[in-house]
Amino acid sequence: MKSPTFSSPSVNGSDRLTEITLYLTIPESYRQEPLITQLVSRYQLQVNILAATLGTNGGQGQFKLTLIGQSEAINDALAYLEELQVSTVLDQDLDGW
Repeated sequence: MKSPTFSSPSVNGSDRLTEITLYLTIPESYRQEPLITQLVSRYQLQVNILAATLGTNGGQGQFKLTLIGQSEAINDALAYLEELQVSTVLDQDLDGW
């Protein structure tokens, strides 16, 4: 599944912050990896965890996150998650939680 790409009109160049909400499904193979931390350190994003579910005996994890940062950094982060085969779905104001 191809990750969504987000673009925002720029005001005053590239210093405008963009905010998106999305759902991630992280495979069990990445359960012990700091994927959300990587979004902060690699892409200088602010991450707010709105909801999360994890299996008690392993399994995949599901997160609802808000990402705040430069549009380019958000797109780079989404591409990174796609490379890892982490499912990402943009929230279209349909709160399934």
